Amino acid sequence: MRVFLFCMIMLACRVAPAGAQGELIGVPWTQLSPGEQQLLQRFSGTWDQFPPRKQERLRNGAQQWGTMTPEERQEAKQRFKQWRTLPSEQQQQLRERLQQFRQLSPERRDSVRNARQWFRSLSPEQRKTLKEKFQRMSPEERRAYRRELRRQHGGNDGGQAPGEQAPAGQRSE
Repeated sequence: MRVFLFCMIMLACRVAPAGAQGELIGVPWTQLSPGEQQLLQRFSGTWDQFPPRKQERLRNGAQQWGTMTPEERQEAKQRFKQWRTLPSEQQQQLRERLQQFRQLSPERRDSVRNARQWFRSLSPEQRKTLKEKFQRMSPEERRAYRRELRRQHGGNDGGQAPGEQAPAGQRSE
């Protein structure tokens, strides 16, 4: 159950809208759908005390969890297990990268997602080869190679290739 809840929270963070929106209004527990109540049962006693933004994130996460295939759920659980084994410093770095990702424009977020999807579509052997190739390259060679990959694979219009780091304060990953 802990795995499920953490996955829900991570999914909620992933799908949470970036930037400032209008004031959100909290939703009382009794107004959640039966499906939402079932998935968020652990929070039933404290739900009404959560800030509206947290409620919205959890609801979004529950909605996304409900649409996942069993394979996707298993993958999310596996990622959570990996997350728990990371040192707290690395977890903090990943949280910061997530926050930076949320601050990107919608087009740039889509671009990063597409690049990640492309990379994950590669076979494990292809990913390993690509990672090893990148490790042997200088930063300039990596940027040039990423631009070439972007050009070959439908591009990413955010001005950077997959995994390329932007100047400080603009990093997206």
